[in-house]
Amino acid sequence: MNNGAKTARIIGAITAIAGLFLIIAGGVTWGTVSGRLADEKITVAEDAASFAGQPVTNPWTAFAEADIIAHHALEATEGKTYAELDREDPLRATAMNGSFLRASLFTSVVAFGVAALVMGLGLLFILVGYAVWVLAGRSAVTPGTAAQGVPVTV
Repeated sequence: MNNGAKTARIIGAITAIAGLFLIIAGGVTWGTVSGRLADEKITVAEDAASFAGQPVTNPWTAFAEADIIAHHALEATEGKTYAELDREDPLRATAMNGSFLRASLFTSVVAFGVAALVMGLGLLFILVGYAVWVLAGRSAVTPGTAAQGVPVTV
């Protein structure tokens, strides 16, 4: 095996190891966000379109709760958003709280998405690293020797 092939195999191994770290980091992030949401003891409202009564611990329940909060806030303000309410309107605080709660839940949804992306990239890194490792260890075949079936070692 020549130096180029050795270097390629090292790069393949490093890439695969980096992929493993990405999967671990994504999993830890997912678990941390899920745990923090569980610590808040939020339950999806009973009148939510989906996941009613379930604890908010994942992106789907967080999104469902954010959606029903928006519905409740608009219901309380007769369909007006925070920006549409008069400054002196006492319902403005309700709209503002609803917006803050939704923003917090959407932030967790984004964090789950980033964690999933990182884990997916980790898997891709492992596959690419493995492919580089395997291909770098193979003997090169030149066009002249390919017809004869004789591998040429570079």
